[in-house]
Amino acid sequence: MSIRIIESSPERAGAIRLLEAAELPTSDLTDAHMADFFYSGSSAAPNGLVGVEFLETDALLRSLVVVPDQRGSGLGSALVERAESHARARGARAIFLLTTTAERFFRSRGYVPADRASAPEAVRTSREFADLCPASSAFLVKHLF
Repeated sequence: MSIRIIESSPERAGAIRLLEAAELPTSDLTDAHMADFFYSGSSAAPNGLVGVEFLETDALLRSLVVVPDQRGSGLGSALVERAESHARARGARAIFLLTTTAERFFRSRGYVPADRASAPEAVRTSREFADLCPASSAFLVKHLF
């Protein structure tokens, strides 16, 4: 795998273009969210992106996307590792995620299925969990400590 340069705080417009191209939720993203997003490539036109949303003592992994011609290159794994490291550094006990397409990818990185009904209240009431992702999404967790 080649060395990946992962930066923080992409331009919101570029992040939203990439997320919308992948049909991922963007309606709740603000400039403030970008402080906890990481990208590869240009800030205005990233080729890979992931975000972390902090919810009390836990975190929600948001919006992992890699452009089609970079998939399989290790970029997705590098982005997830950076997001997990950031969440751990900020004291998150666990990182949760919802996915309709990448369950296998995340399970191979130590995430395990979780019961949606037992999700922490802060996670359950997040826009991502409550409104933006379909109820059919796989709900996964990785404990960070």
